[in-house]
Amino acid sequence: MPSSTSRSRPTRSSTVFSPSRRRERASVFGYHAIIAGAALALLLITAVAIALGPYQLAAPDLVAFLVAKATGAASPLPLPAETVILQIRLPRVLAALAVGAALAGSGAAYQSLFRNPLVSPDILGVSAGAALGAVVGIFLSLPVVAIEAASFAGGLAAVVIVYGIAAAIRGRDAVLVLVLAGVVIGALFGAGVGLLKYLADPYNQLPAITFWLLGSLAAANLSDLKSLLPAVVIGLIPLGLLRWQIDVMSLGEEEATALGVDTRMLRIVVIAAATLMTSAAVAASGIIGWVGLVVPHLARLTVGPAFARLLPVSLLFGAGYLLAVDTAARTIGSVELPLGVLTAAFGTPVFLWLLAFGRCPAWS
Repeated sequence: MPSSTSRSRPTRSSTVFSPSRRRERASVFGYHAIIAGAALALLLITAVAIALGPYQLAAPDLVAFLVAKATGAASPLPLPAETVILQIRLPRVLAALAVGAALAGSGAAYQSLFRNPLVSPDILGVSAGAALGAVVGIFLSLPVVAIEAASFAGGLAAVVIVYGIAAAIRGRDAVLVLVLAGVVIGALFGAGVGLLKYLADPYNQLPAITFWLLGSLAAANLSDLKSLLPAVVIGLIPLGLLRWQIDVMSLGEEEATALGVDTRMLRIVVIAAATLMTSAAVAASGIIGWVGLVVPHLARLTVGPAFARLLPVSLLFGAGYLLAVDTAARTIGSVELPLGVLTAAFGTPVFLWLLAFGRCPAWS
């Protein structure tokens, strides 16, 4: 007769094939399926974006061109078609992918850090600072490279000022002070933009300022990618390395501290990385709203709040979303539409639908 010890010993079927293990395996499989589907959709959107435009490219010709470039064979396309692909559309497509991923990734980082799904990269005044820097550059008639550098510096300066104010005010909730300081500095920088628009030349400078503030990738080129892509990659590295600590921060600051997380240093690193990506994106494309708000929210409803899963899905969703919007902006009419207008027009109903029908808990 078997003893009580042998009867109580867990069997292989109760451990390896338990319902919790099966649910975990199903969850992992579902996550990988979402990643694969999003990556496949992104490749499809990229191919469509390269093919569409005033200079139409057939799908077989595009595939043959890509195969020829990959294998080193002679290109089957005429020289004008190659110029359109390599010098015009491909830089713009890569810029749209990088800007969309940067805005969505920084939005996911901010939302997880502040435990609020309504937070976006604009919350700390980054966009307002970048806008003021660019408007100053346009007002002073600086070259394009200097305008982008001024925009980048303005976004970083805004966050430095905001964080300095939050560090100087002690005895209050650190996150609340940080957010309120960002709102105040953003409003101040917005007033500066309004003043420069009022003082600008209404025939030359004012149209350029207005066009830039609406957001566009029409002027994207290879030189823009040389500054945009490294900034996005550098910003993503600490977010990927600190993904588990960011997950712990979602439990609350006291719980994270009790678990050994240096919340102050983590907040500085995450804000610096997200600000770097946002500033680089705004410097390259102008003000493009809603990507950093809607896309992370959609990704969270898809894969849950765990930042280790949220970040990759947000990057894929953001890159695909902005590339699709940019492709629509330059193809649906005879005149190219501003990206900021389209992202708001598409993002508003999507966000309202998510609020109405999304049933996934935000931070559990």
